Amino acid sequence: MKGQWYRADLHLHTPASEDYAEPNVTYLELLQKAENKGLDIIAITDHNTVAGYRALLQEVEELTLLERLQRLRADEKRRLDEYRRLMKKILILPGFEFTTTFGFHVLGIFSERTSVRELEHVLMELNVPVDLLDRGATEVGATTDPLTAYRIIAQHGGLVIAAHANSTHGVAMRKFPLGGQTKIAWTQDPNLHALEVTDLESTGRFTTASFFSGSKPEYPRRMHCIQGSDAHRLSRDPKDKKLLGVGDRVTEVFLEERTFEALKAVFLGQDFALTRPYRPTKEAFDHVQAAREQGPSIVQAFHESMAKQGGRLHKIICDVAAFANGHGGTIYVGVGANPSRPPTGVDDPDAAVATLKAELQKKITPPLEVSIDVLESQGRNVIRITVPEGPDKPYAVDGSLIYVRQEAETSIAVRDEIVQLVRDALTRASKKEEEQEARLPEEPSKPAEEARPLEGLPVPPPKTGVEIVETVERKGVLYHTLRDLRNGHLVKNVTRSSARRLWRYAITQHETNPVDESKIKWRANIGLLRSHTRGGKRRYDFVQQDTAGNLHVYDGVTEEGIGGEWAQFLEENPSSEEEA
Repeated sequence: MKGQWYRADLHLHTPASEDYAEPNVTYLELLQKAENKGLDIIAITDHNTVAGYRALLQEVEELTLLERLQRLRADEKRRLDEYRRLMKKILILPGFEFTTTFGFHVLGIFSERTSVRELEHVLMELNVPVDLLDRGATEVGATTDPLTAYRIIAQHGGLVIAAHANSTHGVAMRKFPLGGQTKIAWTQDPNLHALEVTDLESTGRFTTASFFSGSKPEYPRRMHCIQGSDAHRLSRDPKDKKLLGVGDRVTEVFLEERTFEALKAVFLGQDFALTRPYRPTKEAFDHVQAAREQGPSIVQAFHESMAKQGGRLHKIICDVAAFANGHGGTIYVGVGANPSRPPTGVDDPDAAVATLKAELQKKITPPLEVSIDVLESQGRNVIRITVPEGPDKPYAVDGSLIYVRQEAETSIAVRDEIVQLVRDALTRASKKEEEQEARLPEEPSKPAEEARPLEGLPVPPPKTGVEIVETVERKGVLYHTLRDLRNGHLVKNVTRSSARRLWRYAITQHETNPVDESKIKWRANIGLLRSHTRGGKRRYDFVQQDTAGNLHVYDGVTEEGIGGEWAQFLEENPSSEEEA
């Protein structure tokens, strides 16, 4: 792959921000500090203003004019030469940190060819008052809601990033009194290109990046997560290490060329290994190991080998089809899911990639475009297959076998699931035709309505697991109707012998282990029946009593689906995001 890694700090303030800690710092000193920290790309993002970026350009223009008039003093010439040297070495992007309604912060970053006048026009379109355009204040009155802000910045060609999303003034911060549906809309909108987070260096299952990995039912879109310094000073405050300086929290981006267009393309794309936290004194960030620490999920799978013997290659192909029939996913070949074991690796990755491409082209119909590349983990080559959500579902293996992904398992789809895939595809096609025909003016975006409990249920069910909603007996065999809690789809006529793992577990409990209400840990009218570990994941069986007194049992619920009032049954865990 052509290109190289560039160090970027896309969140820098200048003295043009009202809350800047060192008002006497010069713009040349800021650029010199960026060079000293090894930065290749920076974005100047003052609060609700481009006055800082304008001041930098004006100083250079004034010095250039004096040079043309041959009135440049020796110290001014040294200053101009230094500016020219640094501006050639560092890509300086203009932008701003916009304060939306409710106080959320959004970064808008633009091409260096964007004029100051254009940027101020964008700020005025975002309802920043004209008399406050130069102030650099964090608060500028009633402006624009986050969704509208995303759209306006994107329409003007900007890169849209939610600033410190998991922290203060962030759209994904914890315990803010907004409902789950609103938070989902504000973090999954297609005009939002990335989330800036403060815990990118952290590992494990409870980081912001893992929350937005695409495994959450309410958050199916995987988000690019980056880090920035949000520097309001040149160097880190020695009295408060949380107050960072220029380049103290950096993201590395793999680009074919160091341009705004290439940078934006990364965030609009689906290759999540093109960004990583920069670690000046540590080993390079290992994307494969980070994925293993999150574990297998509805959007992630691991295979130690792709040998045809034993059907291992066939299982990989089935995973590809299953991800395409869902919301997409990533498959790693040459490494197991256990993060404590070293990768087995792939000895001849070029030959393996060629084999995969040939087999996928031959085995999967209709044709599906996937991305296959090679990453390194602990000195071993690992193949990564990035599967998009298929635009032409359902996808079949060997012409007739349709696979779906349920949590961390790939299984052959049953009849009702195939019917639902076809219905969803027809609905999407119909909506697309209607949109193309109508081309109505875009209405101002609004926060999504809050999720309401289903009729008769005090609270909505969890978002993962299954519920047996009906059982009938035919000739001595019990046939069950199950509801997939992730998407609400019903699957009928499932028997204990024909059921896949999670379904079989639920049916076995239903048939042989009836609910003993005395063992339920009740909290009002919802309760925990039992918890258990399967496949390395903790799973919970919940119950709920509806207004008519009927008992609903939700089997095999994973942590990804536990939010709202159900979260009280979880052991307290550190999390970067409060679930909806």
